[in-house]
Amino acid sequence: MSDTPRSVYLDYAATTPVDPRVVDAMLPFFTERYGNPNSLYALGRDAYRGLEAARESFARNIGAADPGEVIFTGAGTEGDNAAVLGIARAGRARGKGDHVVVSSFEHHAILEPAHRLAKEGFEVTELRPREDGIIHPEDLRAVLRDTTVLVSVMHANNELGTVQPVKELAAATHEVGGYFHTDAIQALGKVAWDAVDLGVDAASFSAHKIYGPKGVGALYLKRGTPYEVYMIGGGQESKKRSGTQNVAGATAFAKALEIMLDERDTENPRLAALRDRVIDGVLLMPHTALNGARDVPRLPGTANLSINGVEGEAMLLKLDNLGIAVSTGSACSSGSLEPSHVLLSIGLPPEIAHGSLRVTVGRFTTDADVDYLLEVLPPIIAQLRAMSPVYAKMFGASA
Repeated sequence: MSDTPRSVYLDYAATTPVDPRVVDAMLPFFTERYGNPNSLYALGRDAYRGLEAARESFARNIGAADPGEVIFTGAGTEGDNAAVLGIARAGRARGKGDHVVVSSFEHHAILEPAHRLAKEGFEVTELRPREDGIIHPEDLRAVLRDTTVLVSVMHANNELGTVQPVKELAAATHEVGGYFHTDAIQALGKVAWDAVDLGVDAASFSAHKIYGPKGVGALYLKRGTPYEVYMIGGGQESKKRSGTQNVAGATAFAKALEIMLDERDTENPRLAALRDRVIDGVLLMPHTALNGARDVPRLPGTANLSINGVEGEAMLLKLDNLGIAVSTGSACSSGSLEPSHVLLSIGLPPEIAHGSLRVTVGRFTTDADVDYLLEVLPPIIAQLRAMSPVYAKMFGASA
């Protein structure tokens, strides 16, 4: 092994580098076509044409029935917040009811708005996935009511990578007259995605998960879905999201999605092979396990593993010292020493959840990157376990 650490990025679920082709698409809107798309003079009209071209491309590539069903936002979190709060409040105002269902392994961008709704008098049910990392339609049906106004279940879990049966979950929700939203931020561009076919009423997306820039997202809102406007002001985005639009960001997002779809058939098998190499390599070590069942639908690039007797933060820092970037859970909560709520939701005890390792590969990951991880990880684990009273208690000092 070389004395000079390599730089290996294996946290593509947290964020992705912006693809140079995406940069090229957005640059003119910073320097040449920089007008406000809401201005009436020529420079503004040109920017507006760019914005609407991005909207039409994005809508077409998510299977929306109409480009007007796409609302550009400032982040995936904004789309999640807007959908949960906006649909639930508007639905209750129409007399639908005040029962909301969210899965317990949602991103906090869903869970926190759900907690706010509970403070507003909504009854909120948090539905746990099974140990396989899946929300099963029959489990959802068991908690639905005639008063259920909104169900929100993410399409692909950001930590486990398990892909949920969104089409069936949406159909179950519609059986009681409720509306269905999915956080599709991790799924977009990686799995088949067609709004009409899936039957969802709303979905949230984020550009920086698919090699686009940070600070731009999108909300799909099916025409006719009740919605209380989340951001008010100048009435942009058909009065559904005020604020001067990020034309460069919207253009970049549309381009990033176009590239994902063009390359998915060749890229997904490559990523799945890299992912499986990671899983198989880690599982060669004793007292390790894959989180979520292996035989369920999964994102091609995501692996989440339990390494017993090891503190995830210590493992992450030692890997970082060797130039490897990975995660021990959701990057958005990496400042917390609490065990991952996702892993707790599938039944892992806290002492096991603390030792999780999430490895996510992406467009620029190579076989050599995986080789390097599997080379340096075993001695790190051995060192940490040797110092761990938890590991000695669980498996014996000589394990």
